[in-house]
Order: sequence, then structure tokens, then C-alpha cells
Amino acid sequence: MKELKLMKGNEALAEAVIRAGCDAYFGYPITPQSEVLEYLSKEAHARTGMVVLQAESEIASINMVYGAAGTGKKVMTSSSSPGISLMQEGISYIACAELPCLIVNVVRAGPGLGTIQPAQSDYFQAVKGGGHGDYKLIVLAPATIQEMVDHVKLGFELAFKWRNPIMILTDGALGQMMEKVELFPQIPRSFEIFEWATTGKRKERERSIITSLHIQPEKMEEINIHLQNKYRAIEKEEIRYEMRDCEDADIILVAFGLTARICRKAAELAKEKGIKVGIFRPITLFPYPYEVLNKLAGNTKMFLTVEMNAGQMLEDVKLAINGKADVEFLGRMGGIIPTPEEILLKLEEINQGVLQNE
Repeated sequence: MKELKLMKGNEALAEAVIRAGCDAYFGYPITPQSEVLEYLSKEAHARTGMVVLQAESEIASINMVYGAAGTGKKVMTSSSSPGISLMQEGISYIACAELPCLIVNVVRAGPGLGTIQPAQSDYFQAVKGGGHGDYKLIVLAPATIQEMVDHVKLGFELAFKWRNPIMILTDGALGQMMEKVELFPQIPRSFEIFEWATTGKRKERERSIITSLHIQPEKMEEINIHLQNKYRAIEKEEIRYEMRDCEDADIILVAFGLTARICRKAAELAKEKGIKVGIFRPITLFPYPYEVLNKLAGNTKMFLTVEMNAGQMLEDVKLAINGKADVEFLGRMGGIIPTPEEILLKLEEINQGVLQNE
């Protein structure tokens, strides 16, 4: 039976981790995501027997995830931007070894240590592959605390379906705010033994060898080709997005996560002024919904991409639209959240230009 609660974003996500039947969490505290570790430390083991361990660093925690994922268990970590940067080598190892795991990034502003305020400036790192080599994460971008909960369950499902690390890319504002959430029922921890997993039971089965080290270049190329084919299959099957009022819009706002919520209010204000505005929200940042955006570009005059960064998703929007329409950008950086009113001002400016060109 589902349960309705008022919860802080980080704690709701942690509760979803327990209910999803997670076997182990390895992490290290960093603002603004420390509540994930704190909540799991208090609640998880007593309720399900889940292992929760504070590692000595982010580097240690991602390598613990690597080892535990190799046993076929549901495992995860969470951190915030500088901590995720430290995990990049381990994430690359996990992707090459094709192990399922969940990684949560509660983004804060950078570069450097930056500030603890929310941002979306880890888009490139998450979507383009922050570590070395040709690999991809499946990246989910929740816009509500309910989606943070739902994406935990979805993330584990996708991780095991594709044997691939999954990232939930959220931010400090969503992590700290409180909303009503509908929690799914407890899923029992699984004791399924996967053929590819390391179990230690060598007498009962052929041993599994999990590694990302392959000295022969021919073997390494073979693995890379296999991975690229898998990513192409993911692009065909796992694209997720949300559209609002895009059918007859003169301007379409493109935004993910928190900024998509703000764009909804901006669109309402714009409609009061007679401006036809739609909203396109990618939910998967990889795979990105290029084809859907491209089709929309044939029926609208202008796109406005809104982000809490210097214009990272903007590059993918331009690739998707491929010159069929003009693309404008509004970004705030350093932990500043754009307001509906400043988005409205930009929409009015764009609309004026559209009218003059008719």
C-alpha cells in the first residue's frame, strides 16, 4: 500500500532507497546531500538489514560500490559536485565492467569548492562522461521530490536491465525543500544470483572475472564497440520527457530539473500577456530526446533554454534543433536560481523580436 508523507527531498530519496530493496550504501558526507547518509545510517539496517557505511573518502566509497556491485547486489552512493568529481575514475571502471549501480549527485555550484547553493553545472560531467574513455551513464533529472523518489526505483530497474551505472542528477534546492510524496510499498531485498556476478561459490559454477583492464587493444576495441551498441539501444528504448502546450507555441522553453518548475510559472505569466509559450522538459539527459525536439522545431519560431549554468544543455538543444529555429539562452550561475519574472522579461523580449520579423 502506498503511503503519503511530507518529506525533505534528500530524506525522501533515502527512504525510497530503503523501500527499493537496496543492499548497500557507501558514501561520504558533503553539503547539501549529507541527509541521505544520515537518514540511511539511522533507518536502513534496522529495517531491512541494508549495509550503510561512511567511507574515508569519496574515492573509497565509489570503489566500494564497484566491489559490491560485482556481487550482483543493489548498491549505491550519493554525493555533491566536488565529491562526484573525485569518483570519476571509479565510475569509468564500473561502466566498463558493466555493473549496475545507482549514483546520486545533489548538485551545488562550482567550479572548485564553490558554494553549497544549488546549480545545474554538472550537466557536462554527467552526460558527456566525466571520466576517461568512451562511456555513458543513464542520467535521470527529477523536477520534484516525488520524482526523486520514483527515480530511485526506476534507476535500479534500469541499472540491472542494462548493466550500467545510473545517475540521478538533482540539486541542492530539491534536496533541501519539503513536499508531499507518495511512497511506494517496501520491495524485499533480492537474493537472485546473476550469471555475471562474483559469488565466491566456485565449485558450483564457473568463476566470473570482472575487470576493466584489457591489455590487448583488439580486446579493448571489442569491448568499446559492445558498449557503444548498448548505448545506441538505450537511446532507442529509454528516452523520457514531458511536454506542455508545445503544439501551437510561438516560443518553447527548454529546461530540466528545478528550472523546469520555474519555467511553468513563467509560462503562466507569459500567457496572461498573450504570449504562446510551451515547455519541453527532458527527464533523461542521456539518452537525450533529440528527435522529439527536432520535430517541434518545425512548428515553432523560437526556443529559450533556461539553466542554472553557463549554457551546458544549450549545446544539446542546438544539436537537436539543427538550425530549424533560433535558440536563445538564459542562465544563472554560482548558486543563483532564476525567477519566473526574469524568464518572463526574456520571453517578452524574444516575442517582440518575433513580432517584428513577421
